[in-house]
Amino acid sequence: MLTNLRLQNFRCFAALALDVPAEGAVFTGDNAQGKTSLLEAVCMLIRLHSPRTNRFNTLTKFSTPGFGVAGEAWGQERKVRQGQRGLLLNVDEEPRQSRTEYLADGGLVVWMGNEDLALIRGPGEGRRHFLDFLGAQLDPKYRTAYTRYRRALKAKNLLLKEPSLRMPELLAWEEILIEHGTYLTTSRAELIEALTPLVAAAQLEISGKNEALTLSYLPASGPSLKDSILQARQRETATRQSVIGPHRDDVSIRLHGMPAQDFASEGQQRTIALALKLAQGDLLHRRCGKSPIYLLDDIFGELDPSRRNALLHHLPPHAQTFITTTHLGWMEETDAIPRIPVMEVVGGAVK
Repeated sequence: MLTNLRLQNFRCFAALALDVPAEGAVFTGDNAQGKTSLLEAVCMLIRLHSPRTNRFNTLTKFSTPGFGVAGEAWGQERKVRQGQRGLLLNVDEEPRQSRTEYLADGGLVVWMGNEDLALIRGPGEGRRHFLDFLGAQLDPKYRTAYTRYRRALKAKNLLLKEPSLRMPELLAWEEILIEHGTYLTTSRAELIEALTPLVAAAQLEISGKNEALTLSYLPASGPSLKDSILQARQRETATRQSVIGPHRDDVSIRLHGMPAQDFASEGQQRTIALALKLAQGDLLHRRCGKSPIYLLDDIFGELDPSRRNALLHHLPPHAQTFITTTHLGWMEETDAIPRIPVMEVVGGAVK
């Protein structure tokens, strides 16, 4: 999948050229040495996405003008540069004019980290992001709809804050919101339907217990986004913000019919979070015909041996997997550890 990775002024790495084993790698070392940044760079190269920030300028090494990430992935030479001219994208020495073009023939990624607990405990934003990241990888139209919806939502909110309401402009933006918002809600509902049996199967395998786990999509707009926006107009003009639309949707996660956020134990919540990400990978593989790269950021220290073994057993044996960890003690308790080379990360260098 990924055969080499090259970095320039990315996070703490001034320069790095790394040949990547086909199996992946276990990156070990103390905190703040650059382990997570390596996974972040892979995600950036493959999906133009950082799980840690939405601001690409923060990825640049301090006091440098920009960063570069490059590498060969799925037989293509891909390059991402961020600098004074913005984001420059290149595939096989040919420029790509947009992120959509760059991602059209790119690869797939599943990111797993301790922050995934927020999928269960946190607000709806994290669960929406989980669906959006999956939807954008499965369907280029999803990413387009998401981008255009967010642009129209921002414009509508700016109009709502003006002293006098300009109704023709507001209605024009609402038409765009309805078109692309409806696509998002329909796609998200289909994703939840497809994910539900995969999440339940992964949860059963990791926990070893037959615990009834269900997912339900909760669209904030109800069955009709157009009708809901019309009904909410008075409230929106009073609050000066959009209160209806897929930017307020959520996902209900229930264990034995009870909200997992409130009634599941911490161990059960961790298991469900892992199951969600494993199901994400399963669905990507089924729909796209190729396995994603799995990026596991320092999660094994928080799992007991049985969950570690179950997680590693569930990972596709042919998938390229990158793992970060501050210590290797957990490997001694894990009978399912794949034969992945171990590399030490120290001060922005890989040994």
